[in-house]
Amino acid sequence: MTQHSVLIIGDHHQSNVKVASMMEFLEITPSVTDIAGARNILAQQVSFSAHALVCDDLESFTETLRRFPLLRQLQPALLFTHDSAQVASRDSLPEGYVTHLPLACTFRQLRTELEAAGLTANNSSMARRKRQTLQSLEGSSTAINQIKSLIGKVAPTDASVLILGESGTGKELVARGIHRLSERADKPFVPVNCGAIPKDLLESELFGHEKGAFTGAISARIGRFEMAEGGTLFLDEIGDMDFNMQVKLLRVLQEKTFERIGSNKSQVADVRIIAATHNNLEQAIADGKFREDLYYRLNVFPIEMPPLRERKDDIPALAESMIRRLANERGKFSLHPGTYEVLMTYSWPGNVRELANLIERLRILYPGKEVMPIDLPQRYLEAADIKPESEQPPEAASPLYKPPVNLALGGFDLKQHLSEIEQDCIRQALSISDGVVARAAKLLNLRRTTLVEKMRKYNLEREEAMTEL
Repeated sequence: MTQHSVLIIGDHHQSNVKVASMMEFLEITPSVTDIAGARNILAQQVSFSAHALVCDDLESFTETLRRFPLLRQLQPALLFTHDSAQVASRDSLPEGYVTHLPLACTFRQLRTELEAAGLTANNSSMARRKRQTLQSLEGSSTAINQIKSLIGKVAPTDASVLILGESGTGKELVARGIHRLSERADKPFVPVNCGAIPKDLLESELFGHEKGAFTGAISARIGRFEMAEGGTLFLDEIGDMDFNMQVKLLRVLQEKTFERIGSNKSQVADVRIIAATHNNLEQAIADGKFREDLYYRLNVFPIEMPPLRERKDDIPALAESMIRRLANERGKFSLHPGTYEVLMTYSWPGNVRELANLIERLRILYPGKEVMPIDLPQRYLEAADIKPESEQPPEAASPLYKPPVNLALGGFDLKQHLSEIEQDCIRQALSISDGVVARAAKLLNLRRTTLVEKMRKYNLEREEAMTEL
């Protein structure tokens, strides 16, 4: 496959970089230079598949061509300017300039114009996007591989998708993956949590309202359907939507039009719908809490997310991915192999979200350390049938046990030795007490203020919220 390259010419570095980023996304290799540098490059007759000139507006473009006539000879060339309102027709451009695009153009617009210039964007761009999207769903268990397969099949279509599963299983991650792999990927992905918005405000949130439509409507407001125009609207926790609101949503899905509150002007809704819920909608229908016709309108392509307890083989991959992300932001730490074994015995009622919270807590408790099984909070140890340290012999008790020092082999740093023991004791007390400083102090027979001072001394400071758990 031909590897295309584009020379991007402009005196505003940030604008050049933006154009270069779009080219790279379409698998086209960019080279960036200012106008003075372009003269030298073009004089050396370096070959490029195309050229892109970046200017503030049409007036500065005309002035640039006047000062540097060589830029008129670019074949083929694309013009980018900041002002989308000034985008000119092809006929008004100098010979060789195939298009004029705003810097805020979409990837779809750019791809179309590049193809018109004879630069067919690499077909591998979609393959790369698909690979990156599916890699974000960590794990290789049969359950998660089936989910990846379903995403790949439904994403290129416009079918409505209903994602089912317990809280914390990653339903929004799947919804974003479907959007990213669809033809709407360069349009907005707009999430709405139907359960978090009061029922008397949800209609305005979805459809918007006109000024004066109701008490407090001091100005007009666009709704989420308008925000998602051309893209994807993700209706999270659809099972918690008020019954009357379900009727209005069903009408919009059937007619593909809606009106703002207080307006009689219909607007077309070019939006793909992805919904999600942790509720059993079939039971809700039987209980009269969810409309059956809306259920079938949404349930064109169901995807059921497996709970973490049914894909425990993915726990190491999930945890390692979370640790890597945290390491990039806040420093490294690791889990002992035995710690992974303990985690895989736990039932995970909070699913992947609970695992993410645990990894974040361990990072706070053990920065730069290897987390041992005994360092885990008590409920994880109980699931693995690991007895509290007081019930174990010293040699089996954890890294807290220090073998006797043989001074005959030479001296050692007693102060450092005692400091390490003290730090280990504090870490274990915090782990057993789930980070609650007051409870940890009680385990250590210390005053809370004394423990806080020691934590500061050893750089083991807790966020204040941890004390409220």
